[in-house]
Amino acid sequence: MSNTPPISTHPSATTFSDFALDERILRAIADAGYSTPTPIQAQAIPVVLSGQDVMGSAQTGTGKTASFVLPILQKILPLSSTSTSPARHPVRALVLCPTRELAVQVADNAHTYAKHTDIRTAVVFGGVDIKTQTPAIRAGVELLIATPGRLLDHLEQRNVNLNQVQYLVLDEADRMLDMGFLPDLQRILNLLPKQRQTLLFSATFSPEIRKLAESYQKNPILIETAQRNATATTITQSMFQVRDKNHKRSALVQLLRQESVDQAMIFVNTKIEARDLARFLQRAHVQARALHGDQTQTERLATLDEFKNGTVPILVATDVAARGLDIAAMPCVVNFDLPYNAEDYVHRIGRTGRAGASGRALSLVTDDDERLLAAIKKLTKQDFELQTILKPERPSRSGSSADASTPHEDGPRVRNIERSAPHRRSALDEDELNYLRRQMSVSDDPFFSQPYVANSTDGSTHKPDLAHTPLSSRMPLHKPKKQVAALFQMKKRK
Repeated sequence: MSNTPPISTHPSATTFSDFALDERILRAIADAGYSTPTPIQAQAIPVVLSGQDVMGSAQTGTGKTASFVLPILQKILPLSSTSTSPARHPVRALVLCPTRELAVQVADNAHTYAKHTDIRTAVVFGGVDIKTQTPAIRAGVELLIATPGRLLDHLEQRNVNLNQVQYLVLDEADRMLDMGFLPDLQRILNLLPKQRQTLLFSATFSPEIRKLAESYQKNPILIETAQRNATATTITQSMFQVRDKNHKRSALVQLLRQESVDQAMIFVNTKIEARDLARFLQRAHVQARALHGDQTQTERLATLDEFKNGTVPILVATDVAARGLDIAAMPCVVNFDLPYNAEDYVHRIGRTGRAGASGRALSLVTDDDERLLAAIKKLTKQDFELQTILKPERPSRSGSSADASTPHEDGPRVRNIERSAPHRRSALDEDELNYLRRQMSVSDDPFFSQPYVANSTDGSTHKPDLAHTPLSSRMPLHKPKKQVAALFQMKKRK
């Protein structure tokens, strides 16, 4: 875009006080434990405060949300009021997000940084009863975070008015376009005042994104804090070879143990796989939950709470469900499935190694993934050496070393999986099947090994020795004739 000038990638601000933010906002930042701005914050905050439109791109986990929330709060703070009248609290800033989870994350950040001010914040998203959201926005709110579809629902019901919006943020605009939100975005943007500041943040600047910027922004400043599609240097990336897809689940269990993974987000490509893999891990005595689009909003939020507080250490998620999640100090990300889109690999592993912290990214690779792996290598400009998942040596019951393929009591206890889900038998490797067969074997009690013998009619306890009784004596060749009462016998004709 010829009219989109870039700015320097060398931040000059060393502390948040360098931005001349209000003391109440600075106090909230300090309460959150932050003192030094990240590169994207150091560059974006002064530009937003100056009133210019922005096209921003940064690696996931670099503090992008604060780079627009903090300056927006600063700009609307003089207009805040303690009045209880809704008219004194019109929507002055609107943030649009592609997913419910990202909207909640942005809202949490906004609430944190505005807690010492009179600025009202609210979030609206689909999947829950719209009536539960109506009172908050009708009471008045200065900063509104929303998903496009649910915002349109509130607009149609006249629960909210956008004619005083001065600041608009399109967060993860690339994902919104990928999810088909462009018509909704256009409807919303056409309802906003023409005189406003528009901030667009996207992982990529595709032709569609640039067209969107040209239509709704005025000479935006381009901010890029890292090479496009580059992965953070704080993330250690490892690729592990798996024989084939039928061995991936057992290989995952072993990988989690081999790498001593205490907490991780595991990515899969489909909602069905997210559900089934979480169930498999649970049966293997790994505390795991699934996060996917078929869950209700209540279920998804409950799952996220369990994961964030450490109750459930493993979260199995799809790309859409995990988009925008910000889990503090996420130590590890696992790609159970390599993503179909190489750019999603960058987004996935960006869940870890956030804000300068170290992280690990582990990926399972089969021979069928050759094309996907090649695309990731090309995009990230990295070469990966495929490693081997080591099978632990398990002692046999006699004390001798057992074969590596022989299951043992300390192996993954996937009980009753054949009974409850026989249609997934092919998804288990031979080790697992052998283990299950051994667990489900019949008892050695002699009672169960003896042949069945019917009770005698006279009450005697004598049981004939059937093994030494001729077959002819046990099974009559001809069925005896049934006795018929004389009354019903036909007289023979003479």
